[in-house]
Amino acid sequence: MPNAKPAKKTSLNAGDTTVSVSPVATAASAATTPAPRRPIVSSAHLAQGRSSELSEFEFGMIIASNAFNRWAVRCMAAVGMKDMTITDVLVLHHINHRAREKKLADIAFILNIEDTHIVNYSLKKLQALALVQTEKRGKEILYSTNEAGRDICQRYSEVREQVLVSALTGDGTESFELSELARFLRVLSGLYEQAARAATSL
Repeated sequence: MPNAKPAKKTSLNAGDTTVSVSPVATAASAATTPAPRRPIVSSAHLAQGRSSELSEFEFGMIIASNAFNRWAVRCMAAVGMKDMTITDVLVLHHINHRAREKKLADIAFILNIEDTHIVNYSLKKLQALALVQTEKRGKEILYSTNEAGRDICQRYSEVREQVLVSALTGDGTESFELSELARFLRVLSGLYEQAARAATSL
């Protein structure tokens, strides 16, 4: 049986030094070279610009937003309110916030909802469900939660603590990261507002 020929080495000259490189070593080096990172996005054509990282963030935000909406509606269903939309849930919680009466315009402003008719529809629905009450002062109508509304918000909070908050570690690092993420989202929302204003003027 003929002897196998040794693998031919490639010589590289570096100044006065000659370095022999084995084909096996070359192949191993190529195998360990990491592949170019591909962004995790839902719209690759939007990630071809200067900031693919922003596209990744937007994809994460889309997923998180839809997951949050689904969670809030199902949590509210778990406490007995099965026909509420995410807007209804958010409006109810904000009306109950700090036990202060709220105006329609203030609710829309805080929740960053541009169309006040959407908020007004939820307010009428919450009134029909006997969860909020109104008081007229001059030309303004003020909204507040009644006893039933406060009870629903409290039961929602209890379910939230049981099935959502309990999944968090509660350590200082996690709390800091959540706080920083919330701050960053508020900053980024301002950038999107400016971009929306600029796009409207195009």
